[in-house]
Amino acid sequence: MRTPTVMIVGLVLCPCGLLLTLTGTLAPSWRQVSLIPNQPIDLILEQGIWDMCREQQSSHDRRCGQADELGYLEQVPVRVAQGLMPTSLVLTLLGLVVAALGVRCWQKEPWHLLAGVAGLVLLLSGLLSLVPASWYTHELWALPAPVGSTLVVGYSLVLSYLGSCMEILGGLALALSFHHCCKERRAPKLPPNPVLEAGPCSTTGAYRNPWDVLEDERDGRHWRSTLPCDSDL
Repeated sequence: MRTPTVMIVGLVLCPCGLLLTLTGTLAPSWRQVSLIPNQPIDLILEQGIWDMCREQQSSHDRRCGQADELGYLEQVPVRVAQGLMPTSLVLTLLGLVVAALGVRCWQKEPWHLLAGVAGLVLLLSGLLSLVPASWYTHELWALPAPVGSTLVVGYSLVLSYLGSCMEILGGLALALSFHHCCKERRAPKLPPNPVLEAGPCSTTGAYRNPWDVLEDERDGRHWRSTLPCDSDL
């Protein structure tokens, strides 16, 4: 049996979403701060959920580990992202392992129930990464930043959004495997047919003669008729 299309879609989307979410979690570019007063015009401050970097575009001088003078890393949206993003990554890995065991490409029949459970786990992991990304976007311009600077969405936040959506879609695709389980349970079970169970060569229901008509021939005796012959007349 071929692997169902929904399972293939789930196994393709979820690993891609994992890579995007992992990049968005680790890369320090959820927000970019530019045009900072009393600073070089080409200076850009990149803020993530773990670290902050500053880069001067003219010389490509990039330095990370900047001091958090404004208390950016102590804000609630950042703290929530620090907790939920790693949790989402762990759940995604767990869901992919369960999905691999459920799809079982090396077997003729997939395990639909286990694949559906993996879809629910992956769906939950996508939601866990989507919540902090959405909250951070909503509070993007409210988080501490130098006065008079320009705030722009960073690429890490975009990757986190894309990864979350791909995990959600992949989880939904795998969760459709529950439909196959429901069809199997609702399918009526026909009673066994005794004629078919007996086999094509069975003599069930056929007439059987209780007398062995070949008994005399096997004993070497010839059967004599009691009717009169022409010579007896």
